[in-house]
Amino acid sequence: MTHTATMDLDTMISDLEELVSCESYSTDYAALAQSADVMAAFGRRTLGTAPETVLIDDVPHLRWSFGRPRVLLLGHHDTVWPIGSLRDLPWSYVDGVARGPGVFDMKAGLVQMFHALSALPSLDGVSILIVGDEERGSPTSRPLIEEAARGLEATFVLEASADGGALKTTRKGISRYEVVVHGKAAHAGLEPEKGVNAGVELAHQILAITNIARQIDSSPKAGAVSVTPTILSAGTSTNTIPASGRVAVDVRVPSVEAQQRVDTLMRSLAPVTPGAKVELRGGPNRPPLDPASSRGLYALAQRIARDLGMEPLQEASVGGASDGCFTAGVGCPTLDGLGAVGGGAHGTDEHVFVAEMPVRGRLLAGLVAAVLDSGREGGDGGGESPGDR
Repeated sequence: MTHTATMDLDTMISDLEELVSCESYSTDYAALAQSADVMAAFGRRTLGTAPETVLIDDVPHLRWSFGRPRVLLLGHHDTVWPIGSLRDLPWSYVDGVARGPGVFDMKAGLVQMFHALSALPSLDGVSILIVGDEERGSPTSRPLIEEAARGLEATFVLEASADGGALKTTRKGISRYEVVVHGKAAHAGLEPEKGVNAGVELAHQILAITNIARQIDSSPKAGAVSVTPTILSAGTSTNTIPASGRVAVDVRVPSVEAQQRVDTLMRSLAPVTPGAKVELRGGPNRPPLDPASSRGLYALAQRIARDLGMEPLQEASVGGASDGCFTAGVGCPTLDGLGAVGGGAHGTDEHVFVAEMPVRGRLLAGLVAAVLDSGREGGDGGGESPGDR
C-alpha cells in the first residue's frame, strides 16, 4: 500500500528559510547549539515531540524515537559555511529556486523529512538522528549512528540527491591522513649543511603519496581509487632550514579491500632524506556504501515513485561519502540521496528546486510507510525486506 502524503509547499519554504537563516558551521559550537535548538523546535512543531539532545565534546546531536525502532531517518544540521556567510550568500527564493548556505546540503532534506513524517498516520517504529558533525567526518556521532542503525530494517539518508534528482546507491569510502615530517632547523645561509630539510623530505613524501593510487587494483565499474595530497605546509622563515612539515591526504576508495590496501601503503611510507623522520596520523574514516546495501530499497523506491506518478527514478554512484556509509557498514539496508533536488553543494551556487520538495517528501513518506506496513502485515516485523520481494 502507498500512503499519499499532502505537502504544503509554502510552509516548507518558510521552514527552509528558518533553517538556512540559522548558520551552523561545523566547528562553531555556539552556532551548532543554536542550530540544534532551532531544529528541535522545528521537530517538536511538526511531530509533536521534543527530541533527546545528545551532547558529545560540545557537539549537539538530536534523536527522536517512536516505539521499537525499525526504520532510521538520518541527517545532519551542520554545514561547511563559516559564520557570516549569509552576508555574502543570503537566503533567497526567486523563480522557484532557493539559495543560501546549507540549503542543498542538507537543510532542504531535513524539511522534507519532517513534513513527510508529519503526514504519516503513525510514527511507531520510526527513529530519527540528526547529527552535528557530519561535515567533519562524524568524529563524535559515529557510535550513535552505528548504534541507531544496527539491526534495523532500513535507513533512509536525507543527503541531497545526485544530478537530476538521482538517488545515491553507491558511495566511495573515505580515509583521511596527515603525514608529518620531522627534520632539523639550521641557518639557511650560514650552515645549511647542519640542518635536515623537512620541506625537501615533504616533497619526496608527496610524490610517493601520489603514486599510491596507481598501485591499487579497482574495477572501472566501482570507480578509481584517488589518493590526493591537499593542505600542506613547511618551515617558519625564509632563512631557516624547515624543521617540520605536514600534508593532509584525502583518500576515496570503491571497496573495503582497496581502503585496507591504501592504509597499508600509507603506513609503509619511509623517509628519503638522511636524518628525517616521517609520522603518519589518521586512517580510514568511512567505509564504502556497497550497492548491495541499497538494491532492495531502491527497487521499492522505484515502485513507490511509479505509484505516485513521479518521473522514473535514477540511481548514481558518487565519490563523496556520507553517514549512510556507517549504517550500511553495520549491515542495515541503506538508501541515500533522498533529500533535496538541486546542486552546487559547498559552493556559492548552492541551490534547491523547491517544487521538488513536496514530491520528494511524498516519496519518503511512502518508503517509510511501506517498510512499517510490511512488518504489520507479517505480524512480528520479521522476514524479508519489502524491497526484496
